[in-house]
Amino acid sequence: MKSVLCSGGFKRTLLGIVVSSLVSFPLYAADPKPVDTSAVTDEKVLPLDELRLFTEVFQRIKSSYVEPVDDARLLEDALRGMIAGLDPHSAYLEPDEFESLQANTSGEFGGLGIEVGSEDGFIRVITPIDDTPAQRAGVKAGDLITKLDDTPVQGMPLSEAVELMRGKPGSKLLLTIVREGEEKPLEIEVVRDIIQVASVKSRMLDEGFGYLRVSQFQVDSGKEVNKHLKRLMKNDLKGVVLDLRNNPGGVLQAAVDISDTFLNDGLIVYTKGRLADSEQRFSATSDTLLPELPLVVLINGGSASASEIVAGALQDQERAVIMGVDSFGKGSVQTVLPLTKERALKITTARYYTPNGRSIQAQGIKPDIEVNDAELTLREGGPEYLKEKDLSGHLENGEKKAAEEAKKDNLAARDYQLYEALNLLKALAIVRK
Repeated sequence: MKSVLCSGGFKRTLLGIVVSSLVSFPLYAADPKPVDTSAVTDEKVLPLDELRLFTEVFQRIKSSYVEPVDDARLLEDALRGMIAGLDPHSAYLEPDEFESLQANTSGEFGGLGIEVGSEDGFIRVITPIDDTPAQRAGVKAGDLITKLDDTPVQGMPLSEAVELMRGKPGSKLLLTIVREGEEKPLEIEVVRDIIQVASVKSRMLDEGFGYLRVSQFQVDSGKEVNKHLKRLMKNDLKGVVLDLRNNPGGVLQAAVDISDTFLNDGLIVYTKGRLADSEQRFSATSDTLLPELPLVVLINGGSASASEIVAGALQDQERAVIMGVDSFGKGSVQTVLPLTKERALKITTARYYTPNGRSIQAQGIKPDIEVNDAELTLREGGPEYLKEKDLSGHLENGEKKAAEEAKKDNLAARDYQLYEALNLLKALAIVRK
């Protein structure tokens, strides 16, 4: 049995769980069977010269390396290198990595709560997961980790760095971080914990306008979105902001289900590859919760894979306005092929395409309205205008007023992109009246 994956960018991993990948089918097969590759033909015969060269290198290492090397180790290293040379998302999964990949979509694991990737010999933070120790400690997307406690990470394999970051809940780890805009490296202490990821959150932004945050696509995220939306609908909804920023991906079927929540027909996404069974099409059904409600989708450079599938489908179907900045551009499909009960091959087998035939790969989703992340400083001490209520003997309004108006949350200063999304949503609701 095989599994189709779509993961976020870089060589990435959720700390405590290795490899951030999107799984749409069971990952484990008790009796692994070979994949039917009859549809794939190769015009070339085996390259005998290169095979002889491989044998020659193997023998030279066996006879000349400073220490004896086990044959099995050499062959596994060769397999790992052969697969890693294909693209950043294909990999040879050894027992620990295979087990971690299978557990990745459960929504609970031990670690720091950050997604990381390997970049130029260092560990780059792709995004901290919502409500985790790393986020609460102040780790930010884009941070470059240079040391773990006293251990430099430059040149360290990603899997080894992940092992150092794992540990018992309650134990501490000191991260040395280089951050753009900071003159000196930062030292951030993070306390490890069991990470329980709530993939969907919601709240009301303003009267009649809801906010739906999907932090990653887990097995039940589609059901969770429906549950949260039904709760929001009790507030006489006029529009919704769907926040997919810094969402690295998740289960493919969840992306299809969430898209279907807002679409009542039409294509959502399709895949194309060399194998016959790598070509799939996913379409919306008529069982749609909110087919017409005004919708704004927020994306950024941390929105990858499944996030891009949802944004691309809603954009092509003209169902939502996409706002923010260009998404990551991870549009390839990975298939997990079990080799034994403990080892597997994760290999790229297809590309994703939006309903209009756009490839997401290395392109991403371009927002309809570009809004960069910014810090807005509201002007103080502006001119004071004379109002009717300031005139002597003015008529009262006739309605009771609260003694003091409640202070509103300054959304513009706290999250400028969300503030702009809410303003657009209000405008869409006005136009629809």
